[in-house]
Amino acid sequence: MVITPGQDGRRGDLPLAAACGMFVLVGDCCRNLPVSRVKNLYLLRHAKSSWAEPALADHDRPLNRRGTRDAPRMGAALRELMPPLPATVSTALRARLTLAGLCEGWPELAPLAHREDAELYTFSEDELWDWLRGQDDAVSQLFLIGHNPALTGLLARLAPDRAPDNLPTAGYAALALDLAHWRHLAPGCGRVERLLFPRQL
Repeated sequence: MVITPGQDGRRGDLPLAAACGMFVLVGDCCRNLPVSRVKNLYLLRHAKSSWAEPALADHDRPLNRRGTRDAPRMGAALRELMPPLPATVSTALRARLTLAGLCEGWPELAPLAHREDAELYTFSEDELWDWLRGQDDAVSQLFLIGHNPALTGLLARLAPDRAPDNLPTAGYAALALDLAHWRHLAPGCGRVERLLFPRQL
């Protein structure tokens, strides 16, 4: 099933729906594909969010001026570093608007079928770890947009030798994982191949 802009009242009025094409429901995936012996994991923390409206639920906070600026700049930079992949995104507004900003700077990303997953709206590395272990082995590359401290903790567990002390807002990490099956995810199985932060742009 495909969620098109306007079909869901919660999503249809957001810039993300127009800027980044369609979302497919979690569970729609390709089957019977060969299993790669190496998995690639691309992680992006959402861009800087706004605290200007204290009454807003955490899930509904938008980006602030800096976040709105950084997301397209990171999109333009990532265009040179990785293939355009459908992103799996936390349902939090700040994560979805980060993807919309990436699409502004990376036009090839916009028409892809990105997915929202409520399980990525987590601050727990253990929950994120369990989510990864449950992914389809036919999928050899995952591009996630999520939250700290879950992402920083995940990086430290997968690649302790080169993991940053903190993945900043809109910060990016690319990892190669030495495994054929996501369920075999284990501490130290990853290698950080690239880190990129907005302050480097």
